[in-house]
Amino acid sequence: MSTLRDINPSDTDEISRAAELRDAMVRELHELGAIHAERVAEAFRAVPRHLFAPEASLENVYAANRSVVTKTDDNGAAISSVSAPSIQATMLEQANLRPGMRVLEVGSGGYNAALIAELVGDTGEVTTVDIDPDVADRARRYLAEAGYDRVNVVVADAENGVPERAPFDRIIVTAGAWDIPSAWADQLAAGGRLVVPLRLRGLTRSFVFEREAGHWVSRGHHLCGFVPMQGSGAHEEQMVLIHGDDVGLKVEGGHSTSADRLGAALAQPQVERWSDVTVGGMEPFDDLDFWLATTLPQFGILTAQPAAVEAGLVGKWARWGAPTAVAEDSFAYRTLKRVDPDTKRSEFGVFAHGPHADTLAESMADLIRVWDHDHRGGPGPQIEAYPATTPDADLPDGLVITKTHMRVVISWPAHKY
Repeated sequence: MSTLRDINPSDTDEISRAAELRDAMVRELHELGAIHAERVAEAFRAVPRHLFAPEASLENVYAANRSVVTKTDDNGAAISSVSAPSIQATMLEQANLRPGMRVLEVGSGGYNAALIAELVGDTGEVTTVDIDPDVADRARRYLAEAGYDRVNVVVADAENGVPERAPFDRIIVTAGAWDIPSAWADQLAAGGRLVVPLRLRGLTRSFVFEREAGHWVSRGHHLCGFVPMQGSGAHEEQMVLIHGDDVGLKVEGGHSTSADRLGAALAQPQVERWSDVTVGGMEPFDDLDFWLATTLPQFGILTAQPAAVEAGLVGKWARWGAPTAVAEDSFAYRTLKRVDPDTKRSEFGVFAHGPHADTLAESMADLIRVWDHDHRGGPGPQIEAYPATTPDADLPDGLVITKTHMRVVISWPAHKY
């Protein structure tokens, strides 16, 4: 369903440049490991991404790891975007789309729906739903201009799915979700698959879920980031400010966290512990952060403005969000230091503050060592989601995170030695 021949732009230089950049983007997606299937590569070659983000330059539009914000709220925060090609490719690979499938996309931007339409072909059906009429109108307009007007664009709260077009073989969610609504399970066909960026203890991963004996079972996950869900599925994180507006701690609900006591802890001397566990320059370690998030008794994400880092209040990793062990009057967070400039290897460590800094720091450093010995490079955690009414006795062993619709259970089977 190549669309370029159906479009007659006045600027032939632009369309030629766009085609070159699109080919380069696909090559980079291959190199990044985001694309494996040739069918996915062909879809990215076919769909003119720039038509769905005309406010951005061609170079930005076709950058493999760059999203394009298309709408912000009154405070300037992004509430709609065209996601980065790398995460879109990863999620399409996770979905394993085939010709003839019926697909629901939650969150409309237009471009991703067009990619899905390429993959399911003329015999498939694509429905994209968004709660924001402006976003839906924009998606509808650009889909038509690009030659994908057969995509169904629906304005609705996706918490309820789109029952009039169900069942779906795949549901692909392109907004950050805190929970899995029951409607998505009800509207998924037997043998179907849900791909969703789900937030667990403050960290978001794109999960592949399948139904098994009345509950969801994860088949894998990838690091990702998305604008948050709106409507009934919206769920704001709690931000505990511990040093003006410069240093804060993001925590999930249920924490008995005192800003005053943690602020007092920050004023105490910093305690350091180093783990002897190292990582290479470009080696990913998001699995470690997920391990810490799902094994520490109380967990948060320490964030800081550049001024706080420059002033030496917190380490530099807080600028990007540092996994943090939290107690009532103390906290400890994961950091890194370069130990070999030639190989660019760095060592994981812990910075801690407060009366219980020593205990928290040593406990967190031990968890880093356990991850390195028992889980690094392994299959990762086992994640299942059960209906919220499921009693404890019917759940498997593991950390239980109770949400509105689901109870998520996370365990880490050891695989080494």
